[in-house]
Amino acid sequence: MPFLHTRTVRLADTDAAGVVFFARTLALCHEAYEEALAQAGLDLKQFLGTADVIVPIAKSEAEYLRPLHCGDRLKISVTPSRLSPASFAVAFEITKVGPTDKLAARVRTEHVATSLAQRARIPLPPALASWVDA
Repeated sequence: MPFLHTRTVRLADTDAAGVVFFARTLALCHEAYEEALAQAGLDLKQFLGTADVIVPIAKSEAEYLRPLHCGDRLKISVTPSRLSPASFAVAFEITKVGPTDKLAARVRTEHVATSLAQRARIPLPPALASWVDA
């Protein structure tokens, strides 16, 4: 079952036309990703601050289906899936909440666990692997 994050579009998310700037869509998804990890019990400060592990985004793609404006209420679903022992994808769906909910965007990111010291792929850390595989 996907994790759901709710949020209101803020003025700072929009461009001069009053529409969510395309890059902010990725930031909204990353915010939802961080919330999903926190809900799963991963302490991001400890995870990213003490380990030799980084988990950069290696690929991202987005499909924009309708504009979003300041004040719009959003539901962002977060669904991880394993790609390999060292990588995973996260699928996001951004839905504009209203009398009739409408899908506004689909986003997908791919992440690769990497050792800073070795500069090479490594297996996902156990806590992260548990979240991805749940």
